[in-house]
Amino acid sequence: MRIHFTDDFDPGLIADSGQCFRWYALGEKSWRVLHGAHCLILTEAGPQEYDLDCDEAEYDALWRPYLDMDESYAAIRQRIDPAADPFLYAAAQAQRGLRILRQEPWEALTSFIISQNRNIPAIRRSIELLCQAAGTSCRDSRGEAYFAFPTPEAVAALSDDALTSCKLGYRDKYLRAAAEAVAAGRVDLAALCQTEPEKSLETLLKLKGVGVKVAACVQLFGLHQLDAFPIDVWIRRVLEAEYPGGYPQARYSPYNGVYQQYMFAYYRGKSF
Repeated sequence: MRIHFTDDFDPGLIADSGQCFRWYALGEKSWRVLHGAHCLILTEAGPQEYDLDCDEAEYDALWRPYLDMDESYAAIRQRIDPAADPFLYAAAQAQRGLRILRQEPWEALTSFIISQNRNIPAIRRSIELLCQAAGTSCRDSRGEAYFAFPTPEAVAALSDDALTSCKLGYRDKYLRAAAEAVAAGRVDLAALCQTEPEKSLETLLKLKGVGVKVAACVQLFGLHQLDAFPIDVWIRRVLEAEYPGGYPQARYSPYNGVYQQYMFAYYRGKSF
């Protein structure tokens, strides 16, 4: 099907934003998007027009919510006063097209446990190795193979050697603990999506190896709590350089996580 997006949408920016690790460029204007056990081939056909290898029913049921197309990111950008906050305005304009995906909470939790103290290529590699080790083999519409994201039960069942083969380093014990907790029902990620952010943060921080930054990433990218504000080395630099008097979090609520993404991607792309 061909679709015309009327709101902010740039798959290249989304793929490189650090929020997801299973979007793959197939060429300059085409991407393979893996979401759980599902695959979408997305190809630019014109300005804001894309060909999708799915029908309208699948798009409405799966991909429209995943891409968060019922939220106006243009409206979120327009809340920024360029006179009051020229830096954030410039960041949002430069990163126009970013959206916060509605990822599966388990996939987000796994991804950001794996992400600790690593660069994006290393994160991608470990996630793909994990999918190969514990995910179901599938094929896309072109007949190309891919692996579904593994369930917590499948990850918990991996042997120590199999988990080690995924190149997780010290994070393997954290991932096993999280998989066992979710598989056993001690942590209900679906319920956390409907939980107050303070409570969801408290629950996530009880997981072994999950600190404040990883928990905030899971809140933002897995639970879709858009006011979550992960602070990593890039955001710390932003806050120090651009907001020495303090970042006005109350002013930008309930979309601080969206603005965080604009700042993160903008600052990471600048040359110093």
